[in-house]
Amino acid sequence: MGNWKLEVGRMAMYMSFPVILFHYFNQPAYFEEWVTNTKRDIFPPENQQDREAIQKLIKDMRMKQITALERDKENN
Repeated sequence: MGNWKLEVGRMAMYMSFPVILFHYFNQPAYFEEWVTNTKRDIFPPENQQDREAIQKLIKDMRMKQITALERDKENN
């Protein structure tokens, strides 16, 4: 066993290690670029062609539903 100086040094290390890691890993400069790139990969910016294709699909689906409802009304 060590003397009191060794114990104080160990306690200081045990207490300062998590604080230093917390400070290091919570700096925005270290992960800001990574977060931005990840968000761009997951949610790419919309382009006009994709938006038009989605709108056309929505329109086609609505027309299909309307014709199906009209056909059901005629059959009943």
